[in-house]
Amino acid sequence: MPEKFKIAVLDDYQHVAVSYADWQLLADRCDITYFHDHLTNETEIAERLQPFEVLCVMRERTPLTGILLRQLPKLRLIVSTGMRNASIDSQTAESLGITIMPTGYNESGAPELTWALLMALARHIPQENKNMASGGWQTTVGTDLKGKTIGIVGLGRIGTKIAQYAKAFEMKVIAWSENLTEEKAHRAGAELVSKERLFAESDFVTVHLVLSDRTKGIIGKPDLERMKPTAFFINTSRGPLVDEAALLEVLKAHKIAGAALDVYDMEPLPKGHPFRTLDNVLATPHIGYVTENTYRLFYQDTVKSILSWLDRREPQ
Repeated sequence: MPEKFKIAVLDDYQHVAVSYADWQLLADRCDITYFHDHLTNETEIAERLQPFEVLCVMRERTPLTGILLRQLPKLRLIVSTGMRNASIDSQTAESLGITIMPTGYNESGAPELTWALLMALARHIPQENKNMASGGWQTTVGTDLKGKTIGIVGLGRIGTKIAQYAKAFEMKVIAWSENLTEEKAHRAGAELVSKERLFAESDFVTVHLVLSDRTKGIIGKPDLERMKPTAFFINTSRGPLVDEAALLEVLKAHKIAGAALDVYDMEPLPKGHPFRTLDNVLATPHIGYVTENTYRLFYQDTVKSILSWLDRREPQ
């Protein structure tokens, strides 16, 4: 009997990978190891992963850099959840003969979380829930959405969905990105404005851009300082799009009403990070895509991809 392929499923934080797909379909040809912790030291990661021919990676949790890939001589296949994973050095992988296969992606999770965070900010839901648990009653005054202005930075698929949500709540929608046109903004029900005007006029600013060399740090201190003291900032896209130090500065000084954040420069967010404890920050642990339907799609497609790869290597 030929030796089985060794598969590593990385960063299964919630211990759920095994329950969202039928991994037994691989049992005859593969040995599967599920890792539930997250390593950050690249040397430790390399030592752990050296025995494996197949890596199953969740979005951008463990970066597969060129330096790391060169330390994994047995690696032949990477299955990455979602269509895009900027943390994989695809050029190095190709040069080493490592195949990269993406899975499908469910696009409803991120915009739904964005709107949940926006409403939680507006109505102070975390604070009121905490106060109720301690015996309090009606300790804050909420913000109405109707008639307020939402500024959307990035009007792609997710940003357009947010515009639709905002319209349903009778909000005024304005938008900006470097390549946004008036026609595209109009089709999404938004008004194209300058970046300066968006940050100055919005009651809620929400970010929906793809992280790249061009967009890294695209929201800086001057933008955040233009915001109204009653305005809220929301980022469910990628942490490095925003100057983290500048955001911390305006939040600590209470120059804006608050922020809701699902993404950070470093993930998992260090335990002592101020975003975990600031009283005007609603922080969640990058759960925009962490939904039942999305995980089911991710892991089922992962199994299908591995089966397809195995069949090509071992024709029947």
